[in-house]
Amino acid sequence: MKQQVDRVVLADGTVVAYASAGAGRPLVYVMGWLTHLELSWEMPAERRLYEALARGGRLVRYDRAGSGLSAAVDRPPSMEFELEQLAAVAAVLGEPFDLMGTSMGAPVAVAWAAAHPGTVRRLVLYGGWVRGGDLSPPGVREHVLGLVESHWGLGSDVLTDIFAPDADRSSRAEIARYQRACSSAATARALLALSYELDVSDLLGRVRAPTLVVHRTGDRAAPVAQAEALAAGIDGARLELLPGRSHLPYAGDADALVRVVRRFLGLPLARRRSDGLTARQREVAALVSQGCTNREIATRLGIDERSAEGHVERIRLRLGFRSRAQIAAWYSAQ
Repeated sequence: MKQQVDRVVLADGTVVAYASAGAGRPLVYVMGWLTHLELSWEMPAERRLYEALARGGRLVRYDRAGSGLSAAVDRPPSMEFELEQLAAVAAVLGEPFDLMGTSMGAPVAVAWAAAHPGTVRRLVLYGGWVRGGDLSPPGVREHVLGLVESHWGLGSDVLTDIFAPDADRSSRAEIARYQRACSSAATARALLALSYELDVSDLLGRVRAPTLVVHRTGDRAAPVAQAEALAAGIDGARLELLPGRSHLPYAGDADALVRVVRRFLGLPLARRRSDGLTARQREVAALVSQGCTNREIATRLGIDERSAEGHVERIRLRLGFRSRAQIAAWYSAQ
């Protein structure tokens, strides 16, 4: 599956990059905190999530201003600005859509659904919250904000440990590098501060779209009580709690999350994998399908070249293949 990147321009000249993958009924995906449309598509675990959500429909994602491929601006982050960017992307579609907000994107999705009920078919909220001020004590929030602003490298490492504790060491290192590549320290700090300020408690009662609230029970970044509050405040909302500690949707058991979301959206469920591959081996298979050499796989995953070669060989033996080309063809057909 390929994604196509394009751009929209807001009334004030802000340029917002968006990407589409798949074809059919649109699902607009409002991502959390820091993103990069191209780099995220190159990360095997994250790409697998997006491809799974796009199968049988059209997944539309965008980088918020100052992050990823979207241009930096002098305008400070705010809920109003968030909604303007979402409006510009929605205007491209020209039709009602399913809406999924993850992490910081969840309260933004709530605000949009409350203000534009006719545009949203179904609403999915993952890892979200009602009041950002309830995520952690004030002292902890100020410490984290200060760390991001003054020591972005250390700050990204600390936040990655919170966001993806289920990921292995090399994957966490890759996620931390990804965060630093998405934006400057100043932008990261400003967007993180906004996430603590967002409060949609007075908007929940105005949401009319059928809503699914899904959350991992051990999420350290957003307490499960916030998911319960979201579901309780939206009339008829369904709450689905999944085991796991990772806040990032593509970390941990992403397949379980995809199944719940696709079922709610009325999309056919993919057959469960019975290939016997580990999560790491599936990451390696994804990179083989992209034409990466063993050395390139090793660099991308933070392992040595011999380990990469061993993974490829075990994949080949497990699946009964004779070549890398067969691995690539098999993965691309998943």
